[in-house]
Amino acid sequence: MASAQRTPFIGGNWKMNTNASEGSALIQALGCIGQHDQVDVAVFPPMPYLSMIAQHAKDAGIAVGAQNFWHEGNGAFTGEVSIEMLKDIGATTALIGHSERRHVIGESDDLINAKTKAAIAGGVQAVLCVGETLDQREAGKTDAVNETQIRAGLAGVSKADLGSVVIAYEPVWAIGTGKTATPEDAQNAHVNIRELIANMYDQQAADAIRIIYGGSMKPDNAAELISMADIDGGLIGGASLKADDFAAIIEAGTASLV
Repeated sequence: MASAQRTPFIGGNWKMNTNASEGSALIQALGCIGQHDQVDVAVFPPMPYLSMIAQHAKDAGIAVGAQNFWHEGNGAFTGEVSIEMLKDIGATTALIGHSERRHVIGESDDLINAKTKAAIAGGVQAVLCVGETLDQREAGKTDAVNETQIRAGLAGVSKADLGSVVIAYEPVWAIGTGKTATPEDAQNAHVNIRELIANMYDQQAADAIRIIYGGSMKPDNAAELISMADIDGGLIGGASLKADDFAAIIEAGTASLV
């Protein structure tokens, strides 16, 4: 059973999918599901549609976040978007360090750390993503990779600011592949991440921080994953593009508190 002291977080990362009409229909369908008082729900639409989705989500109890942003304030950064701009159009949370940003776009640990601190300073929740590749997993480096990425991502982040951070463990080999870490493997990784936070900060901080799982979470495996003691929700990719599937995962998050 998930910890009663940590509110489950279910995030839907739409990635570079949907158009204006599809996104509008999706968020309105999610809004029809009703309020989710026991679970924090967020969607991360493509940037062009973020403002529109935020308007639809306002009355549905669904937070809206950005998939990316620049870590400095408004200025001469052509093509980038600032935290101030995101807040202006209704974003309250943001993904940082997603594996596609790390491994496809080439973002460094230093840049990810700068973004984490910028989000916190700007009053936006930081969803810090970490996880190992298949080669790293097969070499037994899962925990070492997670530790390196978390220590780098949280460098200079105080215990007081840690309340603005959600950690998403997303094994790279399980993203969009249909492969999923077993609930036991995912739980083990989450336990080790929580122990790392205790070592970096203290046990109180470790008990409070939410650590969610991302990696082909679907309606048929969500309940088993989220029921694990240290898995506090999920960062959902493909299943978040189908309202019924995403709703089923939200319900799994609610059921984990019973």
